[in-house]
Amino acid sequence: MPLAGRRIVLGVSGGIAAYKAAYLARRLQDAGADVRVVMTDASTEFLGEATMAAITGHPVLRDLHSHPESVSPHTDLARWADLIIIAPATAATMARLAHGISSDALGATVLASHAPVLLAPAMHTEMWEQPATLRAVELLKADGVTLVGPVEGHLAGGDEGMGRMVEPEAILEAAASLLAGALSGLRVLVTAGGTREPIDPVRYIGNRSSGKMGHAIADSALRLGASVTLVTTSEIPTLPGVERVVVETAAEMEKAVSEIEIDVAVMAAAVADFRPAQAAGTKLARTDGPPEVVLEANPDILAGVAGRPQRPFLVGFAAETGGIERAVEKARTKGVDLLVANDVSEQGSGFSVDTNRVTIVWPDGSVDPWPQMTKQEVADRLMELIVAEFGRRGASSD
Repeated sequence: MPLAGRRIVLGVSGGIAAYKAAYLARRLQDAGADVRVVMTDASTEFLGEATMAAITGHPVLRDLHSHPESVSPHTDLARWADLIIIAPATAATMARLAHGISSDALGATVLASHAPVLLAPAMHTEMWEQPATLRAVELLKADGVTLVGPVEGHLAGGDEGMGRMVEPEAILEAAASLLAGALSGLRVLVTAGGTREPIDPVRYIGNRSSGKMGHAIADSALRLGASVTLVTTSEIPTLPGVERVVVETAAEMEKAVSEIEIDVAVMAAAVADFRPAQAAGTKLARTDGPPEVVLEANPDILAGVAGRPQRPFLVGFAAETGGIERAVEKARTKGVDLLVANDVSEQGSGFSVDTNRVTIVWPDGSVDPWPQMTKQEVADRLMELIVAEFGRRGASSD
């Protein structure tokens, strides 16, 4: 699902085809994308700001000076975007973009962004065939801009000919093609959260893992085009498009993982090493005195994945305290392709917080300590590393 979880800026310029932008925004959202809208002044003569704000649930950016929540709304939006779509793209808008003119919010946003740009031109045939327009098209293509359309059909004023904007479905298809990420077509499994092993119907043995890190990884994998299954103990929301399997115990997690076919596995869950050998069927009473809780080992889910006949690219996690020596040993012995270690006793690097400081450990003992980042930033950087390492492993097996 290339559009699921992707951040898309939809630019609307001033042509009669602007009415189609409302339907396009809805279709992008139906595909799982997060959509923000930038409108030119001319476009509001054909389509209301309120309509686009209501469809997307976000205010429309129309000018650069009336957004008290941001001193630079166009650069904020430009950095946020995974893709910029302009539909319709008029001759005037294309000419400004081709020459880097940032005289309006739409031009400034495009000029400030490194995201790919997709244009859906719409204009009369005579305007499309003008040498000035053709020169602008060639300049835009040379800059890496993608055009979809125009096509022949009904135009404004009852005319017919080349210049009609393609339908929103064609724009969606072109957007999906542009955003087909590095993990497109691959099945990614992520485990997250801390397991709970019952002592009785009320009490359990567990840990402080919130699942935030694993959920961020699942979202990042989805944005790279993967088909993502998240096996989690956490209720934290994820992007639409992530398939969630909610479990509680290590045994339930092992069963769920064993039933999933995968190409890449990121085992971020904090799985309890031990569980009560026998859980009481009713709540233990204080008056009965302290119970004797006999523990037995939980299944090693990571080892089970590593032992598959068709072993996926495998990433393990190790939450340690006071150093990474044990993490280095795990990377050497657990059959992983790489291991992510973090010291949960370090401030800002542990359970429940929104930041993390991790060290990447390879099976040969080499390490790469990363600075403290948000968990989403760690997830995005980790997925970039997985893409690179997965590609090298595939190349070496050819």
